[in-house]
Amino acid sequence: MHIASCVWQEKKKQAAAAAATMGSVSSGDWAARKAALVAMLAAAGGVVNCCVSFVVFSVLDVLDMVLCVVYKLVDYAVESEWKPCYCAAAGADARVLVPAEAAAAGPKVVRLSSSAQVGGCGPNRKRVQLEDVSDTLFVRPSLLADATTKKKQAGGGGPPRAPPLTVAIAEVIRGKTDRAEPPSPPARPCWSDCDCKVCHAWSAAGPGSASHLYVHVQAPPPRQPRVGEVVEDVVFIHGFISSSVFWTETVFPAFSAAARGRYRMFAVDLLGFGRSPKPADSLYTMREHVEMIERSVLQRYRIGSFHVVAHSLGSVLALALAVKYPDAVKSLTLLAPPYFPVPKEESGAATQYVMRQVAPRRVWPPIAFGASMACWYEHVSRTICLTICRHHRVWDRLFRIFTRNRMRTFLIEAFMCHTHNAAWHTLHNIICGSAARMDAYLDVVSDQLSCKVALFHGRDDELLPVECTLAAGKRVPRARVTVYDRKDHITIIVGQEKLFAAELEAIWRSAAD
Repeated sequence: MHIASCVWQEKKKQAAAAAATMGSVSSGDWAARKAALVAMLAAAGGVVNCCVSFVVFSVLDVLDMVLCVVYKLVDYAVESEWKPCYCAAAGADARVLVPAEAAAAGPKVVRLSSSAQVGGCGPNRKRVQLEDVSDTLFVRPSLLADATTKKKQAGGGGPPRAPPLTVAIAEVIRGKTDRAEPPSPPARPCWSDCDCKVCHAWSAAGPGSASHLYVHVQAPPPRQPRVGEVVEDVVFIHGFISSSVFWTETVFPAFSAAARGRYRMFAVDLLGFGRSPKPADSLYTMREHVEMIERSVLQRYRIGSFHVVAHSLGSVLALALAVKYPDAVKSLTLLAPPYFPVPKEESGAATQYVMRQVAPRRVWPPIAFGASMACWYEHVSRTICLTICRHHRVWDRLFRIFTRNRMRTFLIEAFMCHTHNAAWHTLHNIICGSAARMDAYLDVVSDQLSCKVALFHGRDDELLPVECTLAAGKRVPRARVTVYDRKDHITIIVGQEKLFAAELEAIWRSAAD
Protein backbone atom coordinates (compact mmCIF):
# COMPACT_ATOMS: atom_id res chain seq x y z
CA MET A 1 0.00 0.00 0.00
CA HIS A 2 0.99 3.59 -0.59
CA ILE A 3 0.90 4.54 3.09
CA ALA A 4 3.01 1.53 4.03
CA SER A 5 5.71 2.36 1.51
CA CYS A 6 5.66 6.00 2.59
CA VAL A 7 6.09 5.09 6.27
CA TRP A 8 8.85 2.65 5.37
CA GLN A 9 10.72 5.37 3.49
CA GLU A 10 10.43 7.74 6.43
CA LYS A 11 11.71 5.04 8.83
CA LYS A 12 14.60 4.39 6.50
CA LYS A 13 15.49 8.09 6.55
CA GLN A 14 15.21 8.09 10.33
CA ALA A 15 17.54 5.11 10.68
CA ALA A 16 20.06 6.62 8.27
CA ALA A 17 20.06 9.93 10.12
CA ALA A 18 20.54 8.20 13.46
CA ALA A 19 23.35 6.03 12.11
CA ALA A 20 25.14 9.03 10.60
CA THR A 21 25.43 10.69 13.99
CA MET A 22 25.77 7.64 16.23
CA GLY A 23 29.55 7.84 16.46
CA SER A 24 29.50 11.41 17.65
CA VAL A 25 26.61 10.74 20.02
CA SER A 26 28.49 7.98 21.81
CA SER A 27 31.31 10.40 22.48
CA GLY A 28 28.99 12.64 24.41
CA ASP A 29 28.96 15.49 21.93
CA TRP A 30 25.84 17.50 22.80
CA ALA A 31 25.64 19.11 19.38
CA ALA A 32 25.61 15.71 17.73
CA ARG A 33 22.96 14.48 20.17
CA LYS A 34 20.80 17.48 19.33
CA ALA A 35 21.27 16.92 15.61
CA ALA A 36 20.30 13.26 15.97
CA LEU A 37 17.20 14.21 17.95
CA VAL A 38 16.16 16.77 15.37
CA ALA A 39 16.64 14.23 12.58
CA MET A 40 14.54 11.64 14.42
CA LEU A 41 11.78 14.18 15.11
CA ALA A 42 11.80 15.24 11.45
CA ALA A 43 11.50 11.62 10.35
CA ALA A 44 8.66 11.05 12.82
CA GLY A 45 6.95 14.15 11.51
CA GLY A 46 7.28 12.76 8.00
CA VAL A 47 5.55 9.55 9.07
CA VAL A 48 2.70 11.54 10.63
CA ASN A 49 2.47 13.62 7.44
CA CYS A 50 2.17 10.45 5.36
CA CYS A 51 -0.55 8.97 7.57
CA VAL A 52 -2.62 12.15 7.78
CA SER A 53 -2.20 12.77 4.05
CA PHE A 54 -3.44 9.29 3.23
CA VAL A 55 -6.64 9.86 5.21
CA VAL A 56 -7.23 13.41 3.95
CA PHE A 57 -6.70 12.64 0.27
CA SER A 58 -8.76 9.46 0.45
CA VAL A 59 -11.61 11.62 1.73
CA LEU A 60 -10.97 14.14 -1.06
CA ASP A 61 -11.20 11.34 -3.63
CA VAL A 62 -14.74 10.64 -2.45
CA LEU A 63 -15.62 14.32 -2.04
CA ASP A 64 -14.61 15.09 -5.62
CA MET A 65 -17.02 12.44 -6.91
CA VAL A 66 -19.83 13.89 -4.81
CA LEU A 67 -19.09 17.42 -6.00
CA CYS A 68 -19.15 16.18 -9.59
CA VAL A 69 -22.84 15.33 -9.19
CA VAL A 70 -23.59 18.50 -7.24
CA TYR A 71 -22.08 20.79 -9.87
CA LYS A 72 -23.89 19.02 -12.69
CA LEU A 73 -27.21 19.64 -10.96
CA VAL A 74 -26.40 23.25 -10.08
CA ASP A 75 -25.07 24.01 -13.58
CA TYR A 76 -28.25 22.66 -15.10
CA ALA A 77 -30.46 24.54 -12.65
CA VAL A 78 -28.67 27.87 -13.15
CA GLU A 79 -27.63 27.75 -16.80
CA SER A 80 -30.06 25.17 -18.22
CA GLU A 81 -27.35 22.94 -19.61
CA TRP A 82 -25.24 20.00 -18.50
CA LYS A 83 -21.59 20.89 -18.31
CA PRO A 84 -19.32 17.91 -18.95
CA CYS A 85 -16.24 17.32 -16.88
CA TYR A 86 -13.15 15.16 -17.22
CA CYS A 87 -14.55 12.45 -14.99
CA ALA A 88 -17.73 12.17 -17.03
CA ALA A 89 -18.46 9.01 -18.96
CA ALA A 90 -18.84 9.15 -22.70
CA GLY A 91 -22.03 8.64 -24.55
CA ALA A 92 -22.79 5.47 -26.40
CA ASP A 93 -22.03 7.06 -29.76
CA ALA A 94 -18.59 8.29 -28.74
CA ARG A 95 -15.51 7.02 -30.46
CA VAL A 96 -11.75 7.43 -30.11
CA LEU A 97 -10.19 9.71 -32.69
CA VAL A 98 -6.47 9.09 -32.45
CA PRO A 99 -4.24 9.12 -35.55
CA ALA A 100 -1.62 6.41 -35.81
CA GLU A 101 1.23 8.88 -35.37
CA ALA A 102 -0.32 10.15 -32.16
CA ALA A 103 -0.67 6.64 -30.81
CA ALA A 104 3.02 6.06 -31.38
CA ALA A 105 3.96 9.33 -29.68
CA GLY A 106 2.60 8.54 -26.24
CA PRO A 107 -0.25 9.42 -23.93
CA LYS A 108 -1.51 12.61 -25.58
CA VAL A 109 -5.18 11.78 -25.93
CA VAL A 110 -8.15 14.09 -25.94
CA ARG A 111 -11.84 13.52 -25.34
CA LEU A 112 -14.11 14.63 -28.14
CA SER A 113 -17.75 14.27 -28.97
CA SER A 114 -18.47 12.08 -31.94
CA SER A 115 -19.50 15.18 -33.88
CA ALA A 116 -15.99 16.61 -33.71
CA GLN A 117 -13.32 15.62 -36.18
CA VAL A 118 -9.57 15.60 -36.37
CA GLY A 119 -8.17 17.48 -39.32
CA GLY A 120 -10.08 18.92 -42.24
CA CYS A 121 -10.45 22.30 -43.86
CA GLY A 122 -14.19 22.85 -44.15
CA PRO A 123 -16.07 25.30 -41.91
CA ASN A 124 -17.74 22.45 -39.99
CA ARG A 125 -14.65 20.32 -39.60
CA LYS A 126 -12.75 20.96 -36.41
CA ARG A 127 -9.48 19.57 -35.23
CA VAL A 128 -7.44 19.29 -32.07
CA GLN A 129 -3.68 18.98 -31.96
CA LEU A 130 -3.28 16.02 -29.67
CA GLU A 131 0.19 16.94 -28.48
CA ASP A 132 -1.22 20.14 -26.94
CA VAL A 133 -3.42 18.32 -24.42
CA SER A 134 -1.98 16.63 -21.35
CA ASP A 135 -3.30 13.22 -20.36
CA THR A 136 -3.21 14.37 -16.70
CA LEU A 137 -6.47 16.21 -17.37
CA PHE A 138 -8.37 12.94 -17.39
CA VAL A 139 -5.95 10.34 -15.99
CA ARG A 140 -5.70 11.12 -12.29
CA PRO A 141 -5.95 7.87 -10.32
CA SER A 142 -7.33 7.94 -6.82
CA LEU A 143 -4.92 7.45 -3.95
CA LEU A 144 -5.94 3.81 -3.46
CA ALA A 145 -5.73 3.05 -7.19
CA ASP A 146 -2.32 4.72 -7.37
CA ALA A 147 -1.11 2.69 -4.39
CA THR A 148 -2.26 -0.54 -6.02
CA THR A 149 -0.40 0.35 -9.22
CA LYS A 150 2.80 1.12 -7.30
CA LYS A 151 2.52 -2.18 -5.43
CA LYS A 152 2.26 -4.09 -8.71
CA GLN A 153 5.28 -2.25 -10.11
CA ALA A 154 7.27 -2.99 -6.95
CA GLY A 155 6.38 -6.65 -7.38
CA GLY A 156 7.92 -6.77 -10.83
CA GLY A 157 5.22 -5.19 -12.92
CA GLY A 158 7.70 -3.11 -14.87
CA PRO A 159 8.13 0.66 -15.22
CA PRO A 160 5.19 3.08 -15.35
CA ARG A 161 3.37 3.09 -18.63
CA ALA A 162 1.57 5.82 -20.45
CA PRO A 163 -2.20 5.84 -19.99
CA PRO A 164 -3.91 3.69 -22.59
CA LEU A 165 -5.05 5.29 -25.82
CA THR A 166 -8.52 3.83 -25.53
CA VAL A 167 -9.64 6.59 -23.19
CA ALA A 168 -13.37 7.13 -23.25
CA ILE A 169 -14.44 10.13 -25.30
CA ALA A 170 -16.64 12.72 -23.64
CA GLU A 171 -18.06 16.05 -24.71
CA VAL A 172 -15.85 18.02 -22.37
CA ILE A 173 -13.63 19.30 -25.18
CA ARG A 174 -16.46 19.83 -27.63
CA GLY A 175 -15.93 23.23 -29.19
CA LYS A 176 -12.49 23.62 -27.57
CA THR A 177 -10.71 23.02 -30.84
CA ASP A 178 -8.24 24.73 -33.12
CA ARG A 179 -9.48 27.96 -34.50
CA ALA A 180 -8.18 30.58 -36.92
CA GLU A 181 -9.35 33.40 -34.68
CA PRO A 182 -9.87 33.69 -30.92
CA PRO A 183 -13.36 32.79 -29.67
CA SER A 184 -16.11 35.32 -29.30
CA PRO A 185 -16.66 36.43 -25.73
CA PRO A 186 -19.66 34.91 -23.97
CA ALA A 187 -22.65 37.02 -23.07
CA ARG A 188 -22.01 36.43 -19.37
CA PRO A 189 -19.55 34.47 -17.26
CA CYS A 190 -20.26 31.12 -15.67
CA TRP A 191 -22.26 31.45 -12.46
CA SER A 192 -19.28 30.23 -10.42
CA ASP A 193 -16.89 32.83 -11.92
CA CYS A 194 -16.46 36.45 -10.91
CA ASP A 195 -18.14 39.07 -13.12
CA CYS A 196 -16.44 42.17 -11.70
CA LYS A 197 -14.93 44.86 -13.92
CA VAL A 198 -11.41 43.57 -13.36
CA CYS A 199 -12.14 39.93 -14.16
CA HIS A 200 -14.69 40.27 -16.94
CA ALA A 201 -14.23 43.69 -18.50
CA TRP A 202 -12.76 42.06 -21.62
CA SER A 203 -16.11 40.57 -22.64
CA ALA A 204 -17.80 43.98 -22.69
CA ALA A 205 -15.03 45.86 -24.48
CA GLY A 206 -16.50 45.28 -27.92
CA PRO A 207 -15.46 43.26 -30.98
CA GLY A 208 -11.88 42.09 -30.99
CA SER A 209 -11.45 42.37 -27.23
CA ALA A 210 -10.96 38.63 -26.92
CA SER A 211 -8.13 38.61 -29.46
CA HIS A 212 -5.56 40.35 -27.26
CA LEU A 213 -4.22 39.97 -23.77
CA TYR A 214 -4.14 42.77 -21.26
CA VAL A 215 -0.65 44.29 -21.37
CA HIS A 216 0.73 46.84 -18.92
CA VAL A 217 3.26 48.99 -20.76
CA GLN A 218 5.84 51.12 -19.00
CA ALA A 219 7.60 53.14 -21.69
CA PRO A 220 10.37 55.74 -21.40
CA PRO A 221 9.05 59.29 -21.15
CA PRO A 222 9.02 61.21 -24.44
CA ARG A 223 12.26 63.12 -24.87
CA GLN A 224 14.97 63.80 -27.40
CA PRO A 225 17.04 60.57 -27.72
CA ARG A 226 20.75 60.77 -27.23
CA VAL A 227 23.17 59.88 -29.98
CA GLY A 228 23.52 56.10 -30.22
CA GLU A 229 20.79 55.47 -27.63
CA VAL A 230 18.40 52.63 -28.44
CA VAL A 231 15.27 51.79 -26.49
CA GLU A 232 15.18 48.07 -25.71
CA ASP A 233 12.09 45.97 -25.04
CA VAL A 234 11.51 43.62 -22.09
CA VAL A 235 8.65 41.12 -21.82
CA PHE A 236 7.58 40.02 -18.33
CA ILE A 237 5.58 36.78 -17.96
CA HIS A 238 3.97 35.91 -14.62
CA GLY A 239 3.49 32.47 -13.11
CA PHE A 240 0.53 30.27 -12.25
CA ILE A 241 -2.59 31.90 -10.71
CA SER A 242 -0.94 35.29 -10.92
CA SER A 243 -1.09 38.37 -13.12
CA SER A 244 0.92 41.32 -14.37
CA VAL A 245 0.62 43.10 -11.01
CA PHE A 246 3.15 40.61 -9.67
CA TRP A 247 5.66 42.66 -11.70
CA THR A 248 4.08 46.12 -11.90
CA GLU A 249 3.65 46.42 -8.11
CA THR A 250 7.06 45.04 -7.21
CA VAL A 251 10.05 45.46 -9.52
CA PHE A 252 8.63 48.09 -11.90
CA PRO A 253 8.69 50.88 -9.27
CA ALA A 254 12.14 49.69 -8.12
CA PHE A 255 13.93 50.22 -11.43
CA SER A 256 16.39 53.09 -11.60
CA ALA A 257 15.61 56.24 -13.55
CA ALA A 258 18.20 55.19 -16.11
CA ALA A 259 16.45 51.87 -16.68
CA ARG A 260 13.04 53.48 -16.95
CA GLY A 261 14.46 55.79 -19.59
CA ARG A 262 16.11 53.04 -21.62
CA TYR A 263 13.75 50.06 -21.52
CA ARG A 264 10.19 49.66 -22.71
CA MET A 265 8.62 47.09 -20.38
CA PHE A 266 5.62 44.87 -21.13
CA ALA A 267 3.91 42.89 -18.37
CA VAL A 268 1.19 40.60 -19.71
CA ASP A 269 -1.78 38.96 -18.08
CA LEU A 270 -1.76 35.45 -19.50
CA LEU A 271 -4.87 34.09 -21.20
CA GLY A 272 -7.44 33.36 -18.50
CA PHE A 273 -5.75 35.42 -15.77
CA GLY A 274 -5.97 38.96 -14.44
CA ARG A 275 -7.65 41.36 -16.87
CA SER A 276 -7.09 39.21 -19.96
CA PRO A 277 -9.80 37.27 -21.84
CA LYS A 278 -11.09 34.14 -20.15
CA PRO A 279 -12.81 32.18 -22.95
CA ALA A 280 -14.87 29.25 -21.72
CA ASP A 281 -14.16 27.23 -24.87
CA SER A 282 -10.38 27.37 -24.62
CA LEU A 283 -8.12 24.49 -23.61
CA TYR A 284 -5.39 26.96 -22.54
CA THR A 285 -2.69 24.97 -24.30
CA MET A 286 0.92 25.96 -24.84
CA ARG A 287 0.11 26.92 -28.42
CA GLU A 288 -2.77 29.20 -27.37
CA HIS A 289 -0.76 30.95 -24.67
CA VAL A 290 2.25 31.54 -26.91
CA GLU A 291 0.17 32.74 -29.85
CA MET A 292 -1.69 35.22 -27.64
CA ILE A 293 1.61 36.63 -26.36
CA GLU A 294 2.83 36.95 -29.93
CA ARG A 295 -0.35 38.69 -31.07
CA SER A 296 -0.71 40.94 -28.04
CA VAL A 297 2.92 42.00 -27.55
CA LEU A 298 5.36 41.09 -30.30
CA GLN A 299 3.09 41.85 -33.24
CA ARG A 300 0.96 44.61 -31.74
CA TYR A 301 3.98 46.65 -30.61
CA ARG A 302 6.22 45.58 -33.51
CA ILE A 303 8.94 44.17 -31.31
CA GLY A 304 11.94 42.84 -33.20
CA SER A 305 14.22 41.86 -30.32
CA PHE A 306 13.56 41.65 -26.62
CA HIS A 307 14.62 40.48 -23.18
CA VAL A 308 12.42 37.97 -21.34
CA VAL A 309 11.80 37.76 -17.59
CA ALA A 310 9.53 34.96 -16.37
CA HIS A 311 8.46 33.46 -13.07
CA SER A 312 7.41 29.85 -12.32
CA LEU A 313 4.98 28.57 -14.98
CA GLY A 314 5.81 31.61 -17.10
CA SER A 315 9.31 30.16 -17.48
CA VAL A 316 7.91 27.37 -19.65
CA LEU A 317 6.23 29.91 -21.94
CA ALA A 318 9.42 32.00 -21.99
CA LEU A 319 11.41 28.97 -23.14
CA ALA A 320 8.84 28.27 -25.85
CA LEU A 321 9.14 31.88 -27.04
CA ALA A 322 12.93 31.72 -27.00
CA VAL A 323 12.91 28.51 -29.05
CA LYS A 324 10.48 30.06 -31.54
CA TYR A 325 12.43 33.35 -31.80
CA PRO A 326 16.06 32.32 -31.24
CA ASP A 327 17.52 35.39 -32.97
CA ALA A 328 15.23 37.87 -31.25
CA VAL A 329 15.86 37.05 -27.59
CA LYS A 330 18.63 39.15 -26.04
CA SER A 331 18.50 37.67 -22.55
CA LEU A 332 16.48 35.02 -20.77
CA THR A 333 15.85 35.37 -17.03
CA LEU A 334 13.90 32.58 -15.36
CA LEU A 335 12.77 32.54 -11.74
CA ALA A 336 11.88 29.19 -10.15
CA PRO A 337 11.40 27.31 -13.44
CA PRO A 338 9.28 24.14 -13.03
CA TYR A 339 11.84 21.79 -14.54
CA PHE A 340 11.72 18.22 -13.30
CA PRO A 341 14.13 15.93 -15.18
CA VAL A 342 12.17 12.78 -15.91
CA PRO A 343 14.02 9.56 -14.94
CA LYS A 344 14.47 7.05 -17.71
CA GLU A 345 12.24 4.53 -15.98
CA GLU A 346 9.43 7.14 -15.88
CA SER A 347 9.77 8.31 -19.48
CA GLY A 348 6.72 6.35 -20.55
CA ALA A 349 4.52 8.50 -18.30
CA ALA A 350 6.43 11.78 -18.04
CA THR A 351 3.34 13.93 -17.50
CA GLN A 352 2.19 11.74 -14.63
CA TYR A 353 5.65 11.92 -13.06
CA VAL A 354 5.69 15.73 -13.17
CA MET A 355 2.18 15.91 -11.75
CA ARG A 356 3.30 13.83 -8.75
CA GLN A 357 6.29 16.13 -8.23
CA VAL A 358 4.28 19.34 -8.42
CA ALA A 359 1.36 17.96 -6.43
CA PRO A 360 2.67 15.23 -4.09
CA ARG A 361 -0.65 14.78 -2.23
CA ARG A 362 0.72 15.84 1.13
CA VAL A 363 -0.99 18.03 3.73
CA TRP A 364 2.32 19.60 4.72
CA PRO A 365 3.72 22.01 3.72
CA PRO A 366 0.49 23.98 3.12
CA ILE A 367 1.58 25.17 -0.32
CA ALA A 368 1.99 21.53 -1.40
CA PHE A 369 -1.46 20.76 0.01
CA GLY A 370 -2.96 23.59 -2.03
CA ALA A 371 -1.14 22.51 -5.19
CA SER A 372 -2.34 18.93 -4.69
CA MET A 373 -5.98 19.95 -4.38
CA ALA A 374 -5.70 22.22 -7.42
CA CYS A 375 -4.05 19.54 -9.55
CA TRP A 376 -5.71 16.25 -8.59
CA TYR A 377 -9.32 17.24 -7.95
CA GLU A 378 -11.28 18.98 -10.69
CA HIS A 379 -14.37 19.72 -8.60
CA VAL A 380 -12.64 20.43 -5.31
CA SER A 381 -10.49 23.00 -7.13
CA ARG A 382 -13.63 24.50 -8.65
CA THR A 383 -15.03 24.87 -5.15
CA ILE A 384 -11.86 26.67 -4.09
CA CYS A 385 -12.19 29.06 -7.04
CA LEU A 386 -15.86 29.60 -6.22
CA THR A 387 -14.97 30.44 -2.62
CA ILE A 388 -11.91 32.58 -3.23
CA CYS A 389 -11.81 33.88 -6.80
CA ARG A 390 -15.49 34.64 -7.26
CA HIS A 391 -15.47 36.60 -4.00
CA HIS A 392 -12.03 38.17 -4.24
CA ARG A 393 -13.53 41.63 -3.65
CA VAL A 394 -14.87 40.43 -0.29
CA TRP A 395 -11.50 38.99 0.65
CA ASP A 396 -9.85 42.26 -0.34
CA ARG A 397 -12.18 44.25 1.93
CA LEU A 398 -11.68 41.87 4.83
CA PHE A 399 -7.92 42.02 4.42
CA ARG A 400 -8.00 45.81 4.46
CA ILE A 401 -10.19 45.85 7.56
CA PHE A 402 -8.09 43.40 9.56
CA THR A 403 -4.79 45.05 8.58
CA ARG A 404 -6.24 48.59 8.86
CA ASN A 405 -4.90 49.35 5.40
CA ARG A 406 -1.35 48.91 6.63
CA MET A 407 -0.49 46.31 4.00
CA ARG A 408 -0.79 46.43 0.23
CA THR A 409 -3.34 43.99 -1.21
CA PHE A 410 -2.08 43.75 -4.78
CA LEU A 411 -1.38 40.03 -4.33
CA ILE A 412 -5.11 39.42 -3.93
CA GLU A 413 -5.69 40.69 -7.46
CA ALA A 414 -2.62 38.80 -8.62
CA PHE A 415 -3.68 35.43 -7.19
CA MET A 416 -7.48 35.55 -7.28
CA CYS A 417 -8.50 37.04 -10.63
CA HIS A 418 -8.87 33.94 -12.78
CA THR A 419 -11.42 31.30 -13.65
CA HIS A 420 -11.33 27.65 -12.68
CA ASN A 421 -11.43 26.66 -16.35
CA ALA A 422 -8.30 28.70 -17.07
CA ALA A 423 -6.38 27.58 -13.99
CA TRP A 424 -7.27 23.90 -14.38
CA HIS A 425 -6.29 23.63 -18.05
CA THR A 426 -3.21 25.84 -17.77
CA LEU A 427 -1.83 23.84 -14.86
CA HIS A 428 -2.21 20.53 -16.66
CA ASN A 429 -1.43 21.56 -20.24
CA ILE A 430 1.56 23.79 -19.45
CA ILE A 431 3.31 22.46 -16.35
CA CYS A 432 2.42 18.77 -16.68
CA GLY A 433 2.02 18.72 -20.45
CA SER A 434 5.45 20.25 -21.05
CA ALA A 435 7.23 17.39 -19.25
CA ALA A 436 8.49 15.86 -22.48
CA ARG A 437 9.40 19.22 -24.03
CA MET A 438 11.50 20.88 -21.35
CA ASP A 439 14.68 18.94 -22.13
CA ALA A 440 14.41 19.86 -25.80
CA TYR A 441 13.72 23.52 -24.99
CA LEU A 442 16.73 23.77 -22.70
CA ASP A 443 18.95 21.99 -25.24
CA VAL A 444 17.97 24.51 -27.91
CA VAL A 445 18.73 27.38 -25.53
CA SER A 446 22.08 25.80 -24.72
CA ASP A 447 23.16 24.86 -28.24
CA GLN A 448 21.44 27.27 -30.61
CA LEU A 449 20.86 30.50 -28.70
CA SER A 450 23.64 32.91 -27.84
CA CYS A 451 21.65 35.10 -25.44
CA LYS A 452 22.46 35.63 -21.78
CA VAL A 453 20.72 33.13 -19.50
CA ALA A 454 20.14 33.76 -15.78
CA LEU A 455 18.34 31.45 -13.37
CA PHE A 456 17.11 32.40 -9.90
CA HIS A 457 15.54 30.37 -7.11
CA GLY A 458 14.72 30.67 -3.43
CA ARG A 459 16.30 27.99 -1.27
CA ASP A 460 13.18 27.79 0.93
CA ASP A 461 10.79 27.34 -2.01
CA GLU A 462 8.38 24.58 -0.90
CA LEU A 463 6.36 24.54 -4.11
CA LEU A 464 9.16 24.06 -6.65
CA PRO A 465 12.36 22.80 -5.02
CA VAL A 466 15.65 24.51 -5.74
CA GLU A 467 16.78 21.34 -7.54
CA CYS A 468 14.59 22.43 -10.47
CA THR A 469 16.81 25.44 -11.17
CA LEU A 470 20.02 23.55 -10.44
CA ALA A 471 19.00 20.88 -12.95
CA ALA A 472 18.17 23.53 -15.55
CA GLY A 473 21.55 25.13 -14.92
CA LYS A 474 23.28 21.84 -15.66
CA ARG A 475 21.31 21.57 -18.89
CA VAL A 476 22.43 25.08 -19.94
CA PRO A 477 26.08 25.24 -18.77
CA ARG A 478 26.56 28.93 -19.57
CA ALA A 479 23.58 29.97 -17.44
CA ARG A 480 24.30 32.01 -14.32
CA VAL A 481 22.51 30.35 -11.41
CA THR A 482 21.67 32.36 -8.28
CA VAL A 483 20.08 30.82 -5.20
CA TYR A 484 18.75 33.18 -2.53
CA ASP A 485 18.90 31.93 1.05
CA ARG A 486 15.76 32.27 3.19
CA LYS A 487 13.60 33.09 0.13
CA ASP A 488 10.64 31.12 -1.19
CA HIS A 489 8.45 31.06 -4.30
CA ILE A 490 7.08 34.56 -3.68
CA THR A 491 9.69 36.31 -1.55
CA ILE A 492 12.26 35.71 -4.25
CA ILE A 493 10.72 38.96 -5.56
CA VAL A 494 8.43 40.38 -2.88
CA GLY A 495 10.53 41.93 -0.14
CA GLN A 496 13.72 42.38 -2.16
CA GLU A 497 12.39 44.34 -5.11
CA LYS A 498 15.29 46.76 -5.35
CA LEU A 499 17.88 44.01 -5.20
CA PHE A 500 16.21 42.03 -7.95
CA ALA A 501 15.59 45.11 -10.10
CA ALA A 502 19.32 45.85 -9.90
CA GLU A 503 20.05 42.23 -10.90
CA LEU A 504 17.85 42.59 -13.97
CA GLU A 505 19.46 45.86 -15.00
CA ALA A 506 22.89 44.25 -14.76
CA ILE A 507 21.75 41.32 -16.92
CA TRP A 508 20.34 43.60 -19.59
CA ARG A 509 23.47 45.76 -19.65
CA SER A 510 25.73 42.73 -19.99
CA ALA A 511 23.58 41.43 -22.86
CA ALA A 512 24.26 44.64 -24.76
CA ASP A 513 28.05 44.37 -24.37
